[in-house]
Amino acid sequence: MAASRTITKDNHYVSRGYLKQWQSSPGKIFVYRLLVSNANVPLWKETSIASVGFQEHLYTRHIAGADNDEMERWFSRDFETPADGPLQRAVNDEPLTSDDWRTLVRYLAMHDMRPPARLIEHLNSASANLSNALSSVLAELPDRLHAGGISTGEDCPAEIIAPFPLRLSVERQDSEEATMLKVETAVCRASWLWSLNHLLNKTIRILHSHKWTIMRPSAGMSWFTSDKPVMRLNYYDGGSYDFRGGWGRSGGEILFPISPQHMMYTRIGHKPPVRGSRFSREQTQLLRRLIAEHAHRYVFGSNQDPEVSIFRVRNEDHDAYKAERNTWKNWHYQQVETEKRLLRGDSDSFLGSPRV
Repeated sequence: MAASRTITKDNHYVSRGYLKQWQSSPGKIFVYRLLVSNANVPLWKETSIASVGFQEHLYTRHIAGADNDEMERWFSRDFETPADGPLQRAVNDEPLTSDDWRTLVRYLAMHDMRPPARLIEHLNSASANLSNALSSVLAELPDRLHAGGISTGEDCPAEIIAPFPLRLSVERQDSEEATMLKVETAVCRASWLWSLNHLLNKTIRILHSHKWTIMRPSAGMSWFTSDKPVMRLNYYDGGSYDFRGGWGRSGGEILFPISPQHMMYTRIGHKPPVRGSRFSREQTQLLRRLIAEHAHRYVFGSNQDPEVSIFRVRNEDHDAYKAERNTWKNWHYQQVETEKRLLRGDSDSFLGSPRV
């Protein structure tokens, strides 16, 4: 009998290869935490890159009675590893091929969708998220049932890594010819991972239709980054703005710092500036502030940038800090229980997502 494979439980939502672009010394980076337990915590701490930007079991699925890390391996295999070369060529100002750009856009999309902040948005937008996803899944249900595409019990194919959390049960009516199909679901890790799978397999084509470039900060200035590194910015007349832009909204801007001196950039529906163009000093200062404002829990930099604490004052709250730690401590257990209930009942079925 083959030995079980050890799974990766530390799921890095900000790639280590990405953070290395900001390393302060070999293998380390400066971290500014936005939620701390008390005022005595230093503003900045130089930390090992391997020990930041991850959350245990963020993408783990409980399949056929065991934890499964195929989603994490998919990110590494199809998004992170292919981007190593194009990312280095981009930050070294070397020529980029069309395949390089395609790979970098996929890399951006992954970093946009997989951070914990996006999970929280998914959970907080439960009604809309669940309604849209369930409609998509149920539209495929008759064909899947007819074709035998519904798996039951413990027969889940391991390669289907993000099944939609859909519990189906048949209830007999008074007449032997009449039955009722009962459908149950929940907003949870499983529904989020199904959404990620769908976006990064299908919706991503929208991003490839945009015109991309790489911008530089004003001379003498630099970018830091965060645990929510991709900004989808709507900037309005009069200086107001929000971060609720989409992947295809005309006039919206998508910005992704990839080194202290480089930022992937598009303004949707517009021709981009020449690669290597610099933002003005005022634009650079504004974007630095927006990067800090857009962060969820961490800002990362190659140095202890003194302006970050001005742009974004941290929250010094012991109770909030402890509550958040406890939430993540219980996260995996709670999600496994939900997945067991929805995906593993003896008479229940689930509909698989697109395969990766």
